[in-house]
Amino acid sequence: MANLDDQSSVDTSVDSQEENSTDSRLHFSEAEETLIILMHNLVGERWPLIAGRIPGRTAEEIEKYWTSRYSTSE
Repeated sequence: MANLDDQSSVDTSVDSQEENSTDSRLHFSEAEETLIILMHNLVGERWPLIAGRIPGRTAEEIEKYWTSRYSTSE
């Protein structure tokens, strides 16, 4: 039974490492932020189209960034 307890603590540390790496990916450069804003003004919430203009970024990352930064749900 001690092995099960050890395993759950390992799983928790792996999960927190994945969250940290995801959070660090949400740090966008000033140039990326500017491009996202400009593209959003032109094409709206077409995240795959915007992601195609920013090398190394996925549509999901850009959408998550946008909603966390510019969400109007208050």
